[in-house]
Formats: sequence, structure tokens, C-alpha cells
Amino acid sequence: MGSMRFSLAVLTAAVLSLFAALPAGAQQVGVPQIEQYFNGIRTLKARFVQSNPNGAILQGTLYVRRPGRMRFEYDAPSQLKIVADGSQVTMWDPSTRDFGQWPIGWTAASFLVKDPLTLSGDLQVEKIDKVSGLLEVTLSQARKPQEGKVIVRLNESPLQLNGWTIVDNRGNRVTVTLADLQTGIQLADSLFKNDSPDPASIRRQNN
Repeated sequence: MGSMRFSLAVLTAAVLSLFAALPAGAQQVGVPQIEQYFNGIRTLKARFVQSNPNGAILQGTLYVRRPGRMRFEYDAPSQLKIVADGSQVTMWDPSTRDFGQWPIGWTAASFLVKDPLTLSGDLQVEKIDKVSGLLEVTLSQARKPQEGKVIVRLNESPLQLNGWTIVDNRGNRVTVTLADLQTGIQLADSLFKNDSPDPASIRRQNN
């Protein structure tokens, strides 16, 4: 269960990649510009590198289609897959038989796949800092502070996503960096379909 929650945290971080560049002439970045950044894109594909608290480094491909659809496809030898199909999030790792499934609205990922997304109410921008030449936007949930925080890193001029860090309620950090980001491309429906085995059969195998 711990590994499932850990992977879900990564999924939560994953839709923060739903950004489109602001005009080059923008002089100041605030909440309205960040909302525009989230809502200005419909599809996204990128390579990612994920650094885990235990020192493990994983790579793979991220696919996003708003609203509510996303897939983390990890490179071999990992067999982990995380899929959001518009209504629920499924995590499945055949090598370990780890399985988890949650309605999107029950997970920290729910606010990240809303369309449109607004950074007010439950989802809040705690602060916007400049660190080592990057813009860092710290996001948290007002009603679920136990879910931790997401620190989104952005190049500022022009505004472009660099990566993000998930900080859980125990201080563990998962850092994700994107590369080869593409937006506005066609993505097959099959990418966002849950292709894990039937949950009942998984439970029987684990017993």
C-alpha cells in the first residue's frame, strides 16, 4: 500500500505539466498567468526522469489529455503503469502485483485534472519564489493539507515548465524533470484506458 500511495503522489505531480508558454513580453508572473498556463493546453507528451527518496532513478514517458486523462509509462525494467481514465486512477505493477485504484475525486490528483483549473478555493498558491534562476510555485490543498505540497519549477522568460517536486507529509521528496515536451498533439484513446487485469483476479493472486 505504501508503494501505491508513493506512486500516486507521482501521478498527482504529473498533471502539473499541463502548461503552455506565456507570451514572451509578459513582465510579471502571478496567479492569473499560472492559471492561463494550466488551461492553455489540451494534450501533452514528454519524457520524464523521476528521482525517489531512496535514491532510485526511473525514466519513462508521460501522456496527458485534459480533462482527467493521463498515463505514466515507465521504461523497462520497471513494469509500473499509472493511468487516469477520466474518472479513476489505476496503478498496476505486474512485477510486484502492487495494485491500487481510486476515484479521481478521492485523490490529490483531482484538482490537477479539472478543466478549467482555478488556483483559488481548495487549491491554493502558497508562494511564488525565484530560486537558482527558476520560478518555484508552491501549491497545496486547503482541505487536505496532509496530502503535502507540490513545488512546480518553471523557466521564467519565456515561462516554460522545468519540473516539479512532491513533498509528502513526512518530508519525503519525489522530483520529476521533463524533457522533449510536446503539446497540442494527437494522443490515442487507448493510452488512457485501464489495461490492468481485473481487480478480483489480482486479489486472488495476492492471497
